[in-house]
Amino acid sequence: MSLAILIGILLVGGLLALLADRWGDGTPRWVSLVTIGVALVYLLTTVADTAPEYFNTTAAIGSDWITYLKLDWIPRFGISFELAMDGLSLLLVILTLLLGLIAVSSSWSEIDFKQGLFQANLLWTLAGVTGVFLAMDLFLFFLFWEVMLIPMYLLIAIWGHENKAYAAMKFFIFTQFSGLLMLLSIVVLAWQASLTNGSYSYSYFDLLGTTLNSNLEFWVMLGFFLAFTVKLPGFPFHTWLPDAHTQAPTAGSVLLAGILLKTGAYGLLRFAIPLFPEASMNFAPIAMSLGAAGVIYGAVLAFAQTDFKRLVAYSSVSHMGFVLLGLYAWNNIALQGAIMQMVAHGVSTAALFMMAGAIQHRLHTRDMRRMGGLWHDAPRMGACALFFAVASLGLPGLGNFVAEFLVLLGLFAVNPWITAIAALGMIGAAIYALWMMQLAFQGKPEELREFGDFGSREMATMATMMIILVCLGMYPQPVLDLAQPVLDSLQKLTPNIEAVVALTQVGVMDQ
Repeated sequence: MSLAILIGILLVGGLLALLADRWGDGTPRWVSLVTIGVALVYLLTTVADTAPEYFNTTAAIGSDWITYLKLDWIPRFGISFELAMDGLSLLLVILTLLLGLIAVSSSWSEIDFKQGLFQANLLWTLAGVTGVFLAMDLFLFFLFWEVMLIPMYLLIAIWGHENKAYAAMKFFIFTQFSGLLMLLSIVVLAWQASLTNGSYSYSYFDLLGTTLNSNLEFWVMLGFFLAFTVKLPGFPFHTWLPDAHTQAPTAGSVLLAGILLKTGAYGLLRFAIPLFPEASMNFAPIAMSLGAAGVIYGAVLAFAQTDFKRLVAYSSVSHMGFVLLGLYAWNNIALQGAIMQMVAHGVSTAALFMMAGAIQHRLHTRDMRRMGGLWHDAPRMGACALFFAVASLGLPGLGNFVAEFLVLLGLFAVNPWITAIAALGMIGAAIYALWMMQLAFQGKPEELREFGDFGSREMATMATMMIILVCLGMYPQPVLDLAQPVLDSLQKLTPNIEAVVALTQVGVMDQ
């Protein structure tokens, strides 16, 4: 029951934060901070107790799972409360909770209106995302997928900025519509499996290997692909992201960029490709082309922005294009790079959004043309901005470089031309990251401007994220080792894709 308890801690913590407004100003923040801390400690303690004795949930999977729970929920339709955790989901749940702490820190002095409701929605968003990473019943997965949208919608719609209603509605419509396509695909898949098995089941393990005719498999796979690519977001389904990021409060942007986008990548890796290997193999060239287009398009649009938040938002479109490339290259090196990119991008972009929020809170503007010389006024903030800017452009020694290098290395064995196009995105990243530094932090400061530097709380948060990125860059092996058993099991489920990749690698070597 440890996985259910973990989600329950966040849900109950949100309820306590909602009630904590009656106990005094600032109390909800502490309730939220303690709740996430307790959840993180509970998670690590549970893993420490069970990790030496990994067990297989089913022999057909062939991978080790840390812990597993299955309870009957709606047995008439084969729906169960099924949760499981392996190395991949453990990595992403830890990232979720760490960025939850950062989100609370970033909103510490920014939110002064209905703090209890704000912190409750923040915790409920974390609970929904955690459920997405743990759910192994596809109906339960869809439930958590929808649950995490509602509190995020409220965070943008209530505590957002000048055009918050439009941005919140656009975010909700895009993700809700694509989610309904996924639900339709889930029902069709379960119905087809029932014709073979004689009973309904929405369990991931029961649906693996379901035989569909090629046309139906393609359309069902496309429903999953669209839902996950909209959330990623991948080109050309990204248009909701810049508006949502620009109008969201700082904590909302941290959660949105750091963890909600990763649910899309997780869905592709866990569900879309393994459940539909044949259709995914045939669709891979289109998916990789969209990924390469997103890398270039996001970099070009980021350079064109004068709004700090919109620049970082478009940089996310570019960076998540590397994830799409790595996933559909589907060899071990590219997949490791995609997972590393999910982690490193979550940390570095969360830091940049926290910085953008801090600047907006002080100057009441996001226009970088009105920010020149900030380094002179706030040297600690300037130093942090430079660190995360060079992390975003992929400086060697930091986690982002390891991620993008592995993706390009694995992708080259599959398609050298797409690799060459995607590599141009790294040049674009250097241009927009350094342009951001030039506009906002260099130049002559305004004489009459009063601008406060980062305090101890903000510096402690920034230092934590810096240490994580340096560790990922200098010693990425723990993350790679944690993900490797999962990748081994997933690749066993897709022998056709592996065969195509192997033949492509032989062709490249011959050339």
